[in-house]
Amino acid sequence: MESFIIRYRNLVVLLALLMAQLVGLAVQVRRTTSGTSTLDEADPSGARLIRLWANAMISPPERLIHASKIGIAATWSNYIDLVHVRQQNKDLENTVDRLQLEQAALLEDARQGQRLQAMMGFQQRYIYATLAAQVYGSSGSDRSRDFFIDKGWRDGLKPDMAVITADGIVGKVRDVFPHSAQVLAVNDTTSGAGVILEATRIRGVLRGDASGQLEVVGVTADERIQPGEHVLTAGGDLIFPRGLPVGVVKKVIRDADRDGLVDIILTPAARLEGLDEVLVITSTEPRFPPQDEKDLAASATEESTVPAGVKDQMKASEIMAEKLPGLIDPNLPPDQQPLNDDSNPNPAPRPPQPLHPDEFSPSANDDSNAGPGADSTPKSKNPSAAPVSSGGGASGGTAGGTGPAPNSNPQATPRRNP
Repeated sequence: MESFIIRYRNLVVLLALLMAQLVGLAVQVRRTTSGTSTLDEADPSGARLIRLWANAMISPPERLIHASKIGIAATWSNYIDLVHVRQQNKDLENTVDRLQLEQAALLEDARQGQRLQAMMGFQQRYIYATLAAQVYGSSGSDRSRDFFIDKGWRDGLKPDMAVITADGIVGKVRDVFPHSAQVLAVNDTTSGAGVILEATRIRGVLRGDASGQLEVVGVTADERIQPGEHVLTAGGDLIFPRGLPVGVVKKVIRDADRDGLVDIILTPAARLEGLDEVLVITSTEPRFPPQDEKDLAASATEESTVPAGVKDQMKASEIMAEKLPGLIDPNLPPDQQPLNDDSNPNPAPRPPQPLHPDEFSPSANDDSNAGPGADSTPKSKNPSAAPVSSGGGASGGTAGGTGPAPNSNPQATPRRNP
């Protein structure tokens, strides 16, 4: 080292002087933000040249160290330190699955709540008494269209009770058990119900076909039956009340076995597949809302409280009815009752008797029923009158009599000799 300095002493001294001069300049000279130099020390935006040089020398190594540190940390956290990541992924997947199940359960509860709310609203508005039931199973066969509900005879169910929803009819109760019942759907081939078309008022029998569709069979062909017409229950089968929705006419097809008849294919009003809740009609006696029942009770109370004036009028009418003659007399036998009297209530009056009867005047002594051989000569009302001779002459009458004059010759009725 000493040999190098001694050997290049002049050069080393020159370099040292240059370095000192540069340091002195760097300490004195300032650089602005725009890159220009200034010697004004009051300039706050100026920085000494030595500081700039120091920053230029120190910044690259610092940036390199910082970048290395970030790279090493990222490599450690993303590639090396992954011991618990797999377990965390499993926990997160389980959490996602649980949240999805909870979401599905909440959606199902919300839908069930909406269905129950609609069913309860329909049940309160419906005029007949109903019982809500849950559907929990089906027959498990494609040929049989029936299902089971969680209500039985302990809940008041009986066979042949109608099963409906808020949309329309579903079926009827077939078999009843203590805590469950089997319901035969309306689209079963062995089911049946009386229906009527709403617009044309044509009646028919509803049943299901082999594919589970609803059809009205045995209907006379009529051009008025068009798709889109609503079909209602007729009420004649004593199972489904009158006026419940059944479905809508989908199409009309000819009956291949019977000429002049058609089969009507229906789109069911109620959802027959995938039922969840149903209503069973337990009583067909009309019931009314609470407000209507209060009004009926109030009107019955008002009718029971009859004013005194009305009571007096009713009593007077009863007394008058007792005094008036009736059609039945308790003192007469049945065949002589006034109700059985067929005589003429308005007989014809008898003619009045003449004040001065003559031979032509009718009298009680006239034999109107005399036979052909009887004497048809009129009899004189005066016993002193002379008889008529066979020759046509007449004898004179007594004075003061009412008969004909003595000189008169009245025409006598000829008489045949026997």
